[in-house]
Amino acid sequence: MQRPFSINLGNIILSLSNAMDLANPELSQHQLRTAFIVWEMGRVANLNQQSLENIFSAAVLHDIGATSVEEMEALHRFEENDAGEHCLRGWLLFKSVPWLAKEAEAVLYHHRRWSDWDESLENPTVFNAQVILLADHVERWVDRGQYILHQHQKVIQRVQALSGWTVHPQVVELFLEAARREEFWLDLAAPRMYSLLLNRGPYKKADVGLDVVEDVAKLFCSVIDFRSRFTATHSSGVAAAAKLISRLHGFTNNEVKLMEIAGNLHDIGKMAVPNRILEKPGKLDEDEMAVMKAHTYHSYEVINNIEGMQQIAEWAAFHHEKLDGSGYPFHHDRDSLNLGARIMSVADVFTALTEERPYRESLGKDKVMAILEGMAGRDHLDRQFVDLVGDDFAEISHQVADQQAKAGEFYQDEFSLRPA
Repeated sequence: MQRPFSINLGNIILSLSNAMDLANPELSQHQLRTAFIVWEMGRVANLNQQSLENIFSAAVLHDIGATSVEEMEALHRFEENDAGEHCLRGWLLFKSVPWLAKEAEAVLYHHRRWSDWDESLENPTVFNAQVILLADHVERWVDRGQYILHQHQKVIQRVQALSGWTVHPQVVELFLEAARREEFWLDLAAPRMYSLLLNRGPYKKADVGLDVVEDVAKLFCSVIDFRSRFTATHSSGVAAAAKLISRLHGFTNNEVKLMEIAGNLHDIGKMAVPNRILEKPGKLDEDEMAVMKAHTYHSYEVINNIEGMQQIAEWAAFHHEKLDGSGYPFHHDRDSLNLGARIMSVADVFTALTEERPYRESLGKDKVMAILEGMAGRDHLDRQFVDLVGDDFAEISHQVADQQAKAGEFYQDEFSLRPA
């Protein structure tokens, strides 16, 4: 009997939150450290378990709307009272996931000053947004190059100065109570933040099934793809192609779902690649290609760090490996590439060829199949899966186009909007 699929929710969201750090090493662990502060303040406030989980989820993904390297760099410099596009995008992304939707407004308003609110702190959205705002400030004020206990009093003084205008006095008091222990500051500055939150945080015992993992994968598919109009539907297309090819090959229903998850996450490592490279209209130079080659390595490390998703990590991250061993970055060959990874490689190339890119228009069936068959002939792709694409080209194209149209509609109609 097959064991039910189960993953720790904290492991998933902490790992994917970490993936966003790829965009800017200067902000490494920013969201995790902000979530730690929020968690400590929530415990001082005696929040119940559900409320603690809700505010923690909002905090650990509060910058999810910052979708590019360039935007993450700008966040490091942004004005304290500037809401910015990333808040609006974060709100839209949270709304798209059922179990995160209730915290969408807290993410939207996590830079709103207390003086701009017309509602009471009794409103959970107001409270959560204010707590995240304060935690966000504190985390950015900590100088990572200075010993934490040589600066924490200065940070406390800055927090006290926010009381009454930027942050509600009661929220400031919650922080001051949490921060009175040196342990709080030493934990905040410790390099083991991921482990601390995983093993002691609010989700330490929260295991979820395949449906929630699918929701999270789709969420990060949007984060990855919506960085640029040229990538706005790529991962959704790869996921659709991989799903259908694996089904045609005879994968079980659960395996097909796992392939779709892998497709949605396969390019998560592109969080480390600047848009100037992704959108370059010509061939990448040697330095740019070196940056690009690291994206599958990062994809593997992020996904593989989630206990129970090791197989998904291989399926997702080996899509630029080749049967003859000439791919990148691991140089796996036919002896170490499993069927899922081989399918993902074909799905990725198929989707890339059939979609518009900065340097060319989408290609038709004859050109697509000629390229796929040529790659199979050079021992780059597995011929059996190339043949499957050729035999069912119309159906695969239809499924990919349908999923990409849905993603494109969301991107055009909502996600790409700018705040008034």
